[in-house]
Amino acid sequence: MTTKELRRLKIKQRVRSKSFGTSASPRMTVFRSNKQIYVQFVDDKDGKTLASASSLKLETKTGKKEQAVKVGEMAAKNAIEAGITTVVFDRNGYLYHGRIKELADAARKGGLKF
Repeated sequence: MTTKELRRLKIKQRVRSKSFGTSASPRMTVFRSNKQIYVQFVDDKDGKTLASASSLKLETKTGKKEQAVKVGEMAAKNAIEAGITTVVFDRNGYLYHGRIKELADAARKGGLKF
């Protein structure tokens, strides 16, 4: 592992130790790869994924930030359909910058509170 990966894992452990999702307020966790971005709403108490969204379901090819905005809007829509309005945001060790920030802002505009 590179030092960048180790740094992210340390941050991930620190963030994850403080965030815990319930059925009333699930954990919104984000995974970012080089090409795609994924969001899951997890109930840690029962160990279930309640809703999810990813850039794999998008038809059009766009830039990465635009892709994150669309996934954030889709995640908010899917969560509200599943009855979720408030979430605990888990940035999964990534810096709150760029695609992660765009996704979070789009989810807030979509109606989620965190």
